[in-house]
Amino acid sequence: MYQERTFLQKISLFLNGLIMGSANKIPGVSGGMVAFVMGFYEELIFTFQRINRTAFKLLFNGRFKSFLKYTNMQFLLLVMLGSMFSYFSISLVLNYFIKNYELYVWGWFFGMIIGSIYYIAKDFNNWNSKNLIALFVGMSVGIAISFLTPAKENDNLWFVFLCGIIGVSGMTLPGLSGSFILILLGNYVLLLVDSVNVFGNVVSQLFMGNTAVLKDAVKVRYLKVMGVFTLGSVFGLVSISHFLGYLLKKYNEIVIAIIIGFISGSLGNVWPWKKTIFKTEGTSFLLDKKGNKVIENYQRFIPDFGSKETWFVTGFILTGILLILGIDYYGKKRRE
Repeated sequence: MYQERTFLQKISLFLNGLIMGSANKIPGVSGGMVAFVMGFYEELIFTFQRINRTAFKLLFNGRFKSFLKYTNMQFLLLVMLGSMFSYFSISLVLNYFIKNYELYVWGWFFGMIIGSIYYIAKDFNNWNSKNLIALFVGMSVGIAISFLTPAKENDNLWFVFLCGIIGVSGMTLPGLSGSFILILLGNYVLLLVDSVNVFGNVVSQLFMGNTAVLKDAVKVRYLKVMGVFTLGSVFGLVSISHFLGYLLKKYNEIVIAIIIGFISGSLGNVWPWKKTIFKTEGTSFLLDKKGNKVIENYQRFIPDFGSKETWFVTGFILTGILLILGIDYYGKKRRE
């Protein structure tokens, strides 16, 4: 699995991780889908599989070079560093655009997912009965998830650890949005907004020499929450990847068919024309502990094609499709 990479290939991996990390933070979009489209999904899964007993034996015996090669650590570090960096860079930019140009952003993502379905399905020709059933199962689960009702926020550390395991699934399962799952679990704002912002603030304060920030009980609590969430994510990445790696080896076509179905079903999550429905009690909105309105679900509607805005969104959808087709074309040219 280990391979020497040129400087440009290393930069490319870091940028791929950057895009994947940004996608993981956006409800309805899957980082695993980005990995699939960019062509490094299987290497990612099998690399996580290498974090096992053999790897730890090499590490504890002091065979560091063998450990780095066996675990494909260069690949893993570049992708993970890009993914982590995105939380404090690209994803902040995306948050701005989602807040100010939400309809256009969702249109762009919707187009990218349509393009991704084509990208994955175009070379899949064995549509026998088993694979069609797998496609239907994947699609049904994807659609069902989009209609679930979110829970309330819960900062219990055991539950946060579980959120880490489940939320990281977006990196390993194309079509399953880890961020959307965190919305359903009620902890999206806590784990991917508030904790990340507090962590960034604490790091900047420490860099400026202000160690008093570590005595702030509220900030320390957020740091604990983020630390436990990270541990859950690491545990989830390794455990889920081992399971997925086994399935990809033994039931490759069925797994791919389920992934195609799952991504197709997830289109409902990113349908651009939707209104957010907030939970209410009587005539007032229900709020979480921080005063944010609690999301109940989304109301989807058919757009007005007599509106200029609808045609602008349609243009963004086409742009998203063309972007994926362009990546596919570039990939083909690079392999020739």
